[in-house]
Amino acid sequence: MDKAQLNRLVRQIETLELTDAQRQKASGSFINLETGNTHYELKGQGKRVVLVHGYATPYYIYDKVFESLVNAGFKVLRYDLLGRGLSERAKAKYTPELFAKQLNELTQALFGSEKFILFGTSMGGIIASTFCRLYPGRVEKLVLLAPAGMDTYKTPFYTKICKIPVLGDIIFSTVGGKILLIKSASELKYSSQEVKDYYLNSFAYSAKYKGFLRCTLSSMRNTILKTAHAMKGYESVANQHIPTLCIWGTDDKTMPYYQHERLQEVCPQAVIHTFKGSGHIFLFDEGERTVSVVLPFLLKEIKTND
Repeated sequence: MDKAQLNRLVRQIETLELTDAQRQKASGSFINLETGNTHYELKGQGKRVVLVHGYATPYYIYDKVFESLVNAGFKVLRYDLLGRGLSERAKAKYTPELFAKQLNELTQALFGSEKFILFGTSMGGIIASTFCRLYPGRVEKLVLLAPAGMDTYKTPFYTKICKIPVLGDIIFSTVGGKILLIKSASELKYSSQEVKDYYLNSFAYSAKYKGFLRCTLSSMRNTILKTAHAMKGYESVANQHIPTLCIWGTDDKTMPYYQHERLQEVCPQAVIHTFKGSGHIFLFDEGERTVSVVLPFLLKEIKTND
């Protein structure tokens, strides 16, 4: 994608209202929850798996993992977090508790009280672990893909500026969209140009609906950067002895690899698998590789004490 095409996508950010008419044109399904109208896709038969995406990129980030898990015999649910994709731009503080409540409402509506396997990538790791803390006993296994929330995270300068009231809002509303769009595909290390273009176009499609920047800024301030609070979720995962697999890329520039040591310290039961040379969004960039590591973990029977 050349510079002119990229600039065209940037100009489309926050230009449309997300209406029912827009939703009717989209694939997937919609459900009205107390937390907000939520866009989701549910497919397959078998043991239930729920996929939680990260900070800015909606559920298409799981494209390759989703289909592979369905083909492997799982019933798989993926959905757009509030403020992303085609889900409602709720006027709320975007805390881990809000996202966990959305996840609880959605899974209760579709699965009832049945337990399920839970995935969380990047900020989705905070949401998944917070869900485990607030709704104990619902998660059978946990898969974390380069999760955010470690209290060893070294905050980038740009992010620190965005924390400042008023000034942060102005800066984020001015350049945040462009930065998020460019950064969204910057860690695709092994994908073809065609795949990268698909990724960028899909990101821009969801970011064109008004409220996206407000919601992502609130998520940065109230979820990503509240690491001490986020750690309570990971501590709860350890206390509940939830079988956990974590995959992390050594070349991750968004949630750097050094944080895996803190996760291992807090969740000693977690199996940490390293992808040498991989970036932050290996689940999309290297879908087959990701699934090859995840599947044996999902299929392994949980040992119980009789």
